[in-house]
Amino acid sequence: MRRLFAFALSALLVFGFAPVANADVAGLTPCAESPRFQQRASAASTPQAKARFEMYSEAVCGEDGLPHLIVDGRWDHAGDFVFPGLMFLYVAGCIGWAGREYLKGTRGTKEQYTKEIQIDVSLALKSLMASATWPVAAIGELTSGKLLESDENVTVSPR
Repeated sequence: MRRLFAFALSALLVFGFAPVANADVAGLTPCAESPRFQQRASAASTPQAKARFEMYSEAVCGEDGLPHLIVDGRWDHAGDFVFPGLMFLYVAGCIGWAGREYLKGTRGTKEQYTKEIQIDVSLALKSLMASATWPVAAIGELTSGKLLESDENVTVSPR
C-alpha cells in the first residue's frame, strides 16, 4: 500500500497536477505601477516627501503600497541590502573593538574592576576614536598572532 501511495504521489507530481510555484518576487509590483503607492505619493505635501516618494518609485511594493526590500541573491537588488548590511557590520565592529580596547586599557591597573563599573571617559573616548580603523587593526593583529589565543590557554569544560 505504501508503494502504491508513493507511486501515485510521484505520478501526480510528474504530470503537473501540483500547483505551479511562482518564483517571482513574492507578488510584489514596481512601486511606480502600484495604485496604493501612487495614492500615498499623491498625498505628499512637502518637497522632502515628494522626493522620497520619487526615489521609492524605483523599488517594489506590496499590496499595502509600501516599499519592500528584496534579499534573494539577485544582483539587481543588491543595493537594497549589501550597503546597509556592510555598514551594520562596520558599526557593530566599532562598538566591539572600542569595548575591547577599553578593557585592554584598564587591564593591570589598580582600579581595573572599578573602571568596568564607573567608566573612565577619557579612556573610553580614546578607545572609541581608535575603533574607527578596526578592520585594519584586526587584520594587523591577526597576522601578528595577537588576535587569537592558543588552544592550550583556552579552558574547556570536562563534560
